[in-house]
Amino acid sequence: MSTKRSTTELRVHAVELYRVFLSLTTYYLYPTLSYVPMERLKQAIAAFFDFLQGIVAIAAVMVMIYLFIMSPQEISGSSMTPTFVNGEFILTNKVMYRFTLPKRGDVVIFKSPKNKDVDYIKRVIGLPGETIRLEGGQFFINDVPLIETYDYNKPVFGESYMHEGDQIIIPEGQYFLVGDNRPGSSDSREFGPIVLEDFIGKAFFRYWPTTKVGLVKQGTYKLFSQ
Repeated sequence: MSTKRSTTELRVHAVELYRVFLSLTTYYLYPTLSYVPMERLKQAIAAFFDFLQGIVAIAAVMVMIYLFIMSPQEISGSSMTPTFVNGEFILTNKVMYRFTLPKRGDVVIFKSPKNKDVDYIKRVIGLPGETIRLEGGQFFINDVPLIETYDYNKPVFGESYMHEGDQIIIPEGQYFLVGDNRPGSSDSREFGPIVLEDFIGKAFFRYWPTTKVGLVKQGTYKLFSQ
């Protein structure tokens, strides 16, 4: 499952609004300028530029927030069903992993190893240095069964990187990520662990649909302290 970036769409809408504004200004304001006293015209122009400066300042703040703090993402696909479904919108915390390491159960956004321009969303189940094995449709971490307490779709089977019965040591600085829709997810079972440098951030808030608005719950496990 991938997520769609909203930057391009916001930029297009902003350009269209600007064009509409210019058209309305040209049509309604310019023909009447000759009838407006010079002092009132100066005041109007000054007020307009004050307003414009405010808009530019707000836009600059929004860009900074988008680039460095958090960004909206659209869920595209079904690999995280039932946790997320196609068409939902979430916010990604982009600053968190600069100060703390990902935990087991985190839902993360990262750059696809197949195409760095595409973002994927998966769940962390394996941490650096751990041994992970898939056997009988069950993940084992350091030979201990991983008992997941959240809903996920079964069956769980191997892929091209991790086959049934394989035991893999996760390299330092890398994480084993899987989708909650195990039969329909392209994840670390196929392309291997993901380096921390490719993490964009942690999914922390769902804002659409309105019936599901709220914080994204942390995955928990029996026998593990995360």
